[in-house]
Formats: sequence, C-alpha cells, structure tokens
Amino acid sequence: MTEILQTPKLVVVFGGSGFVGRHVVRALAKRGYRIRVPVRRPDLAGHLQPLGNVGQIQPVQANVRVRWSVDRAVQGADHVINLVAILHESGRQKFSAVHEFGSRAIAEAARSVGAGLTHISALGADLNAQSDYARTKALGEKAVLETIADAVIFRPSINFGPEDAFFNRFAGMARYSPVLPLLGGGLTKFQPVYVGDVAEAVARSVEGKVEGGRIYELGGPQVLTFKECMEELLTVIERKRILIPVPWWMANMQASILGLLPNPMLTKDQVLQLREHNVVSDAAARENRTLAGLGIQPQSIGTILPSYLWRFRAAGQFQRKSAA
Repeated sequence: MTEILQTPKLVVVFGGSGFVGRHVVRALAKRGYRIRVPVRRPDLAGHLQPLGNVGQIQPVQANVRVRWSVDRAVQGADHVINLVAILHESGRQKFSAVHEFGSRAIAEAARSVGAGLTHISALGADLNAQSDYARTKALGEKAVLETIADAVIFRPSINFGPEDAFFNRFAGMARYSPVLPLLGGGLTKFQPVYVGDVAEAVARSVEGKVEGGRIYELGGPQVLTFKECMEELLTVIERKRILIPVPWWMANMQASILGLLPNPMLTKDQVLQLREHNVVSDAAARENRTLAGLGIQPQSIGTILPSYLWRFRAAGQFQRKSAA
C-alpha cells in the first residue's frame, strides 16, 4: 500500500521576527511545523529562514492594527501565536492599538478559522495598573479569553538570551560608563526567564500539552533585585563599575527627557513598571501554572549569560580572570 503522508500543521506566529519570536519559530521548526510569520516588513525577516528547512518558514505582510490583514494572515491556520508587543509608544504604535485591539483582532481571526491560540502577555499585567503597558497587556488578556475561552496565556518575567534588550543594554553601558544606575535604589525584584524556556512552553502549547483557559506565569529559578542583576552582569563581563542609586523622582525626570528620543532608553511608563516587583505569584506556583508545572526545568542566568555576554569583556572571549 502507498503510504499517505500527512501535511504538517500550519502555525501562524504574529511577532515571530522579534527577540522571543525567533526562538519560538526555531522551536516550532524543529518539531516539523509549517510556519507563517506575519510581520509589517517581510523584507526584514530574512533572518528567520535559516531556522528551518527550505520553504518551511514563510514571512507575510500583516499589521495587527489593520484587521483585514490579520484575517488574511491566519487563513488555513491550525494554531495561532500572538507575540506582538511594544515597550514604548511611537507614531501609530500605541499600547491600546497593539496590546488591546491587536490581541482581540488576532483572537477573533483565529476563532473564525477554528485555530487554537497561544497569547504571550507579561508578568505585571493588571487592569488596575498605573502603567499603560501593564494595563493594556491585561486588557489584551481579557479580550483573548472573551473571544477564545480555552486560549493559553503566558506571562513571562524579563526574558534573557542572546538578543535581549535588558542585559545587553546594561552590559553595553558598562563598556564606556564608570557607573550603572539603580532605579529606585535597585530594590525591585525580577525573576529573569530564559527565552528558550519560554519558546519551549509555547511549542508545547501548540502540541496540545498545555491546558487551555489558564494564565501561566513564567519565571526563572532565581528571584533577584535589580541591583543583584547588575552585580551578576558585572561578574560575567569581568568589569568593576560603581552602582549608583537613582531615586524615583530623579528617574522620572530623566525619563521625561529620554522619552522624547526616537528609541528611548527610558520612558515614564517604564519607570512606573519598574516600581512593581516582577515575579511569579504564590498562587501560580501553588496551582502549578509555572514552567515547573509544565515540566520545564528553567535555566539560570548564571548558566546562560556567559554564553553571549563574553563579547562585553575587555578582551572578549580571551579575557583573563581580572576585572577591568
């Protein structure tokens, strides 16, 4: 008898060209899925092609603010993943448009084709949050669950990995500056999570191994203050720098100025976010709505950071064990 080959499932990954997205695409490609990646600029998504086999990954044009493009992008999908997010507003890219309207548009489009949905939110999402980012993230979650009751929602803490915007940014500052700022005294707590672990959780949700209709909180094995994160960073890049506490009022003043730049290092909304701890809740841990509950052993920053921050040492990978 002639064996009938089954066509691999089609997974549509909105935001697949970003930091988290490329790791999600890689995890899905390894599992043999066909992957469609809707992005605003497909011509800038060429870095995704080597992550899979020839023809396995297809960037297409779409914008979550343009509803008809979202509907077109999900045609034929078996599962849809929403990774789209912005850290600051710019032009038409507003928090409400991307996090709330965009999330509802993707959920409604997925429902219309009968596809499953995995939605990436963020720890700290809260309908009553002062931060526009955190509040609109919560509104996005609400829109998703109102549209698809069995959707899977992940709330990761700060993601770290080779292309992250957190450790890489401060390591870059440490190259040239003798001091590093500790906003609010550096007391805010984080639970940094390896982007590869987040991608694995997303891939398992596509496989149907994650119970839907629940919100999962994803954090790493360590809870660290902002100051401890900077100390770990300096240890890895083998540099000595002065850590200067910056009170919240001064941080707000700096953000008022820096926020005017095209690609700001700090905004007033981010200062509001940094005032709140960013760790997995006791309720999530108790109810196994964590990486461990998904059967994933989270990796620590001590294991991963040296694999990509070595380039910030004074002599790169050839640096001796002496502080610069």
